[in-house]
Parts: sequence; C-alpha cells; structure tokens
Amino acid sequence: METDLIGLIPAGGKATRISPLPGSKELFPVGFHPHGPEGELRPKVVSHYLLERMRTAGVTKAFIVIRKGKWDIPEYYGDGSGLDMQIGYLMMHQPYGPPYTLDQAYPFVGHCTVAFGFPDILFTPEDAFAQLLGELDARQADVVLGVFPVNAPHKWDMVDLDPSGRVKGFAFKPATSHLRYGWALAVWRPSFTAFMHGFLARRTAGYGQPGSTPPELSVGEVLEAAVAAGLWVGSRVFEDGTCLDVGTPEDLLQAIRNAVGPGQP
Repeated sequence: METDLIGLIPAGGKATRISPLPGSKELFPVGFHPHGPEGELRPKVVSHYLLERMRTAGVTKAFIVIRKGKWDIPEYYGDGSGLDMQIGYLMMHQPYGPPYTLDQAYPFVGHCTVAFGFPDILFTPEDAFAQLLGELDARQADVVLGVFPVNAPHKWDMVDLDPSGRVKGFAFKPATSHLRYGWALAVWRPSFTAFMHGFLARRTAGYGQPGSTPPELSVGEVLEAAVAAGLWVGSRVFEDGTCLDVGTPEDLLQAIRNAVGPGQP
C-alpha cells in the first residue's frame, strides 16, 4: 500500500447483551492457542483472533480504542509484542456509538490505510484482510467491505450489491430480508477516514443545546452516508467464509462449541 497500514479496533462497548462479565468482553476466552517454546495450550481470547488476522495481512501497528474502566485490555496485550505487533491505546470521548469511538483515532490515522474489525466477531478465512487490501488496490476503492452469507439478517447490517460488487445500499438488522450478505470487516483509505470525521462533526453540531445528545450511530450508517455521497464502497464476498458475532449468549455458546470440539481440551 502507498500509505501506512494500521489496524483500528473499537473496544468501548459495555457488553450489555452478555453481562454481567468479570472483565471486558474482548478478553472472553474462546478456544486455545499454543504458547511458549513448548507450545503449551493456553486460553485464546476472542479479540486475539481479529488481531491475528490483521497480522496475517501485514498489519504491524494497531490502535485499540477503549473507555474508562477497561484497563484489563492494555494490561492483557501490553505493547503487542506477544502478537509481533505494536499496539497503542486511545480513550473514547463521545459515547454515541462505534463511529465516534473510531474517530478518536483520527489525528493518528488520518493519513493511513485502515484495517477495521469488531473484536467480538469471529470470521474466516484467515487471510480475509489480505484479500480486502488486494481488492482495495485493484478497484481503487475508498472502502472495501468483507461480506458473508448470513442466515439471521436481524443480527447484521445487510448489504445490497450491484453485479460488480459495489455497495448500493444497506438494510440495518432487518427482521427479514431478500438480501443475502452481511458485512463484518472492512479496509479503507484516508478518503473515508476524512469523510467519517466530517460527517460526525456535522452531526454532533446539530445537537448543540445543553442536554441534547445525538442518538447512537452505527458504522453501517456512516457507510450508507458515504455511498450516498458518492464514495466508492466495494465488497469482497467470502462465499465459503464464516462469521459469528459472540455478543449474544446463544452465539457466544456456539463460538465456544466451535472452538472446543471433540478431542480438544
């Protein structure tokens, strides 16, 4: 890539759907991984999978944006050397949804190509980010989304694609949908980082009265605005891939069952 490549992860949520938890949901153990020179099996936390897949794509630097009280995340990952990465931490300022959490990194990543993912979504293939970055270059797109066939549209932001894979629109967690694909990860250029920063600033300015706060916003809604503004938002369809959001009790249970199968610890 011509610009610096950096990972960006929002970790400011309160995990209300699976609370109470003894710590941050991003550190919930799901499966095991070999550790140390002897390769002993140790618990693998859910966000480790995302960072690992970023590292596979050549991402060596990442920012994790946390809120006050989630000190266990920097305590666990430290400087990132355990993942052969450099990890920095930023503090969430405006609690109006993940886009505001991501925008906290704007002064640091405004010139970068960003690899973005949710720390509580597990997905395959392992080289998904590498494929997205290849698509970003090939299409000269502003954003490329990783999209997957999903069976429960009410849990996902569904995407409407044209025959070339360009995103035409979104349906946000619809009860039912004719759309087949939901998005779970993305890469984008500085053009989208700048668009999101400006979009959020204008939106927040519209709630200038004391006690007036904007309703919570999703990343998908910012992407929808970018499409409407003419940014080139493409996709990479992982037809044989998988994605699972472990933010609900039933899906967390499914993730644990998938990770710890017969013959495993």
